[in-house]
Amino acid sequence: MTTAESDLVGSIRAELAAIDPHRRCCRVAESAGLAGAFEPRRRNIARVALRLSRTRPGDGVASSAVDSGAQPGGAIPEIAAAVVAPFDWGRAAEHCRIAYLRGRFLAHGSLSLASGRTHLEFVLAADEARTLCDRLAEFDMPAHWRLRRGRGVVTWKSVETVTTFLKVVGGGAALLELESRQVSRSVRGDLNRVINAESANLGRAVAASADQLDAIEVLAADGRLADQPHTVRLVADARREEPEATITELAARLGLHRSSVQRALERIERLAIHPEERPAPRSGGRAGLPRAGS
Repeated sequence: MTTAESDLVGSIRAELAAIDPHRRCCRVAESAGLAGAFEPRRRNIARVALRLSRTRPGDGVASSAVDSGAQPGGAIPEIAAAVVAPFDWGRAAEHCRIAYLRGRFLAHGSLSLASGRTHLEFVLAADEARTLCDRLAEFDMPAHWRLRRGRGVVTWKSVETVTTFLKVVGGGAALLELESRQVSRSVRGDLNRVINAESANLGRAVAASADQLDAIEVLAADGRLADQPHTVRLVADARREEPEATITELAARLGLHRSSVQRALERIERLAIHPEERPAPRSGGRAGLPRAGS
């Protein structure tokens, strides 16, 4: 990822980590989602868990045993996953499930925006990966999972699904920035496709016009153009006068159907390729036979 993309990912994670649920049940659920991430390199997650575990007015008792593990001087201990009670997904309310998923992402999720591609994955125990997929499907966010070096990896590569998930778990201003970038990238992509298509069409039209002009000159040089039907000669003159015009524009100028102009140009090109092909005599009677009464 570029520096800007890395900064945006960091901002999204910081926003999610800064969410402070008002409900005690949601704080407990998010703490359960954070389980398994307390390593020396993930001490920022431990700080989130410590904040979530603190007792607040109206909570009654401490929401978890995390507070009791705090050490003098404010040092954050290495907290084992076993101190967090398992999360009962089946009985939990939707807001608690969302808090749990937010904790799971902070603890085990990674987001990549490299090269304009969005990729979000969770790295979990193998037996939990399938369960997490089932739970995400309940939110209409189906995911795929696979085994990688003995770990379960749950993956999303759809930008729509990733942004929906981040929005559900509480993404804010940084997520809006991500969506804005995705919209800009999509618009640029659509514009580039239109420009490329128009350029290709223009290139083909220019090449076809050049071939038609060459064919007209061949027929004019050997006298066969004068023997062609009126419509063919009319189209040939119009093409000479407007070499850059499309077939539709030529048809509009001449008051003919587009198909008539197309057939006339095809006839001109065919005759130029086959010089032995001559038009049938326009006079009555069969060629080579005297007329009656002569």
